[in-house]
Amino acid sequence: MKRKLEACQNESINGATKKRALPLKNIVDHFRDGLFDETQLLQYRKAYLSSEPYKHGVIPSLINQTLLRSVRHEIRTNLSFTPKETDIYRLHQSGDLANLSGLDSSSLARLPSLLKLRDALYSSDFRSWIAQVADSGPLSGQKTDMAINVYTPGDHLLCHDDVIGTRRVSYILYLTDPDKPWRPEWGGALRLYPLEKRYRHSSDIQGDVKEEEVKTPSPEWTKSIPPEFNQLSFFAVQPGESFHDVEEVYHRSEGAEQDDGGRVRMAISGWYHIPQRGEDGYEEGLERRVAAKSSLAQLQGNVDEFDEPQVVRHQYPATVPNATTELHPKLDTEDELSEADLDFLLQFMDPKYLTPDTVEQLQELFADESSLRLADFLSKSYAQTLHAYILAAELDLRNPNAEAQTEFSRWRLARPPHKHRFQYYQGEITSNLDSSPEDKNYILRLLNQFFASVAFRKWLSLSTGLKLGGSNLTARRFRRGMDYTLATAYENDEPQLEFTFGMTPTKGWEAPEDEDDIDGIEEGAENDVVDGDRSSEDEIPAESLRAKTKGQSKGSSGSSALEKARPEAGLDKNGGPSEHIDVGGHEVYMAAEDPSSTADPAQYKSSAPTGEDEDDSILFSTPPNFNHLSVVLRDKGVLRFVKYVSQKAKGDRWDIIGDFAVEDFDQEGDGEEAEADGED
Repeated sequence: MKRKLEACQNESINGATKKRALPLKNIVDHFRDGLFDETQLLQYRKAYLSSEPYKHGVIPSLINQTLLRSVRHEIRTNLSFTPKETDIYRLHQSGDLANLSGLDSSSLARLPSLLKLRDALYSSDFRSWIAQVADSGPLSGQKTDMAINVYTPGDHLLCHDDVIGTRRVSYILYLTDPDKPWRPEWGGALRLYPLEKRYRHSSDIQGDVKEEEVKTPSPEWTKSIPPEFNQLSFFAVQPGESFHDVEEVYHRSEGAEQDDGGRVRMAISGWYHIPQRGEDGYEEGLERRVAAKSSLAQLQGNVDEFDEPQVVRHQYPATVPNATTELHPKLDTEDELSEADLDFLLQFMDPKYLTPDTVEQLQELFADESSLRLADFLSKSYAQTLHAYILAAELDLRNPNAEAQTEFSRWRLARPPHKHRFQYYQGEITSNLDSSPEDKNYILRLLNQFFASVAFRKWLSLSTGLKLGGSNLTARRFRRGMDYTLATAYENDEPQLEFTFGMTPTKGWEAPEDEDDIDGIEEGAENDVVDGDRSSEDEIPAESLRAKTKGQSKGSSGSSALEKARPEAGLDKNGGPSEHIDVGGHEVYMAAEDPSSTADPAQYKSSAPTGEDEDDSILFSTPPNFNHLSVVLRDKGVLRFVKYVSQKAKGDRWDIIGDFAVEDFDQEGDGEEAEADGED
């Protein structure tokens, strides 16, 4: 996901800002003493060229202290910041600082130090200094690209490589509180990711095997650079190589000292670009070659075959003998669950979802809405056992000597980090309920026996009215302070049916007034439904959520849930102060963006006034929950992601996800609906 900044258009020629080049004698006064000495330059160049995991530089005390303190004061006094949140970041941002000279005289009068700093950073002398240290080649002084980013507790920026357009060098100049030195345990560090070498083998037309080396980022960083007032961190932008993130700024723990200045990580972030037409170092056609090289590098680095987890599509047998002892009861052709189906499903499911009337009502609801959300899906007894099992496992997993470390040793780490990171275990269809070695592992029993069964697929097929093919099943653990998935679009022409079963035993993911008794255990609310109560045995025990790109209604429960969780609002549902902290972890489905739109395709929160719809592209969002099953028919282009789980969360997010191929899907109903919508 690439950040887009609003750019002023004043005082520009061919899209490049006019700027006065300051002579060296004036520039020196803006930087610390001795910075431009040759010995200093050679020292920083040597350190840069030998740095790991890729070449980067760290320059302490870059700017004259008096000037930078004045800059910080002007920013805090005169600039405003917009909270922004996408799948990849959450932060507060100023407008583009490239065209400060285009402001009116009264505005400029309030920002004289900031203007001096901008001109100094993009002066010919300092650009030359950076280019020599970073061995980057000439840098543009016309095309400036900088903004002020503020990270407060909970804010973060996930893994990416900074490659957009003609960027050549990326930099961060920190403006943290100079009188309260930043502590590494507060987070907010710039973290650099090494590359892992993988090898792909292919055969040419003669049959000779060819080995090709490809590189992907490791899921773990190896270099962490904490913020420090007046420190410059920088690196050359390298497609497919310069992967980095910004560590979450951590919330203050209970009982921690209050004198931390609020942990406000302020910094000027920007880029130096290749020279523009008319500048020294300009090369005709270089911009085109840089773009082509970037595209090629990204394609070579985007090797899906080395992603984890891979899709493992399980196919189902039509019949299985001896249905009373085998995992897969006979898959009947009748439009109802057989006695063997019911006997098996009752070992796991709440009986209320197995009655013919309920299944029929679910099918009608799904036909209208293309999605379902079912509360208290498992039986109360199994849910209680699962709840206790995951709580105990989560505690043990934080103890390196605990038994759970061995039990969960087969779980792997999803990669690469510019797509996702979480721990996972993929489903594998076993055959005998009575002798399965995983009976005591209640997560894997659900994964490999219940959700992988023919009986569950048959129930799901009856409840949705869809003919289902093979399944792809995965159990996931999103560790707090670590894990997420970034937005990916479903690319196949035929839709697929997806489900998420929530297994998160901890609460605190929503504001107290919005949070249901999601486990149905302590509160005895096993018959409650999501966002509502059942008033009679005859009502449908489910809530549907629209999840298609066509015909979705604006203001559905997805966007309202996001607005309620927004910490900037600072109000509870009664208009009083809210102490709830948004800790992420929610799963979001979003409609595909219009290709002509310049909006960030996964930006789902902004500073829209309270009560106004921010973005009707959100189809729905569900927070981490326990014993809820969400079912979604996902169309081509629909984005899906799980928001980064904050370290402030009370626990980890646990779930089981699955998707089923949909066979013989009938598009006629959608076409009629789309035609009707077009007439309005």
